[in-house]
Amino acid sequence: MKIDLSGRTAFVSGSTQGIGRAIAAGLARAGATTVINGRSGTGVEEALRALRKELPDARLRGVAADLATAEGAEALAAEVPDVDILVNNLGIFGPRPVLEIDDAEWRRYFEVNVLSGVRLARTYLPGMIDRGWGRVQFIASDSAVVIPEEMVHYGVSKTALLAVSRGYAKAAAGTGVTVNTVMAGPTHTGGVEDFVADLVGGDLPWDEAQRRFMAEHRPNSLLQRLIEPEEIANMVVYLSSDHASATTGGALRVDGGYVDAILP
Repeated sequence: MKIDLSGRTAFVSGSTQGIGRAIAAGLARAGATTVINGRSGTGVEEALRALRKELPDARLRGVAADLATAEGAEALAAEVPDVDILVNNLGIFGPRPVLEIDDAEWRRYFEVNVLSGVRLARTYLPGMIDRGWGRVQFIASDSAVVIPEEMVHYGVSKTALLAVSRGYAKAAAGTGVTVNTVMAGPTHTGGVEDFVADLVGGDLPWDEAQRRFMAEHRPNSLLQRLIEPEEIANMVVYLSSDHASATTGGALRVDGGYVDAILP
């Protein structure tokens, strides 16, 4: 299958590292003019340099903005008034006993993981509908439906994205615009390596730490390993293409395959 996104403009929130960066690289490799984003101008420039070295022919640009705030979303819209492909990847996670999560932390997770994507969809979806083509994706998680006891606040925020995505898909019904959620499983990023170390101990070799984490904290995974960011990106690139024109309102799993769990 050949995916050609030439002539399309894509924006990926939180894309200076990890899953977001892999998604940005995948979209750029497929020909889209790709806008990466982070809160820090330095971080954005560093990511752009690395991506341009990896993909010398790619059309790339960057915008530094804190999209967890309304002001950041407004600044982005001023810099990038229209996009064809919107990937709401920005998110935070971390272990915390549920009874120790205060109101401020609940609000922070909602602002970053949910409202950032809501604002951007509200900003860019009308233009997509007017043009008769567009792709909106929310990067959720298997934690949306298999709530991890060590980070309930994260799971709740990802559950919310399933409803948000479905609602926007209904708003775009029959317009040529698709809206979907990608449910990622535990993915091998720098942040997840730190997370794994917090849970199983930082003195273990990485391969052993990963095995213990999957066995003790994600035992239902059929894959029985962490997912690579590029494996998430492959699904996003496909959903961004004309090949996925009949897929909307969906929650597509790239979670390693869960047993004994009720999933969409």
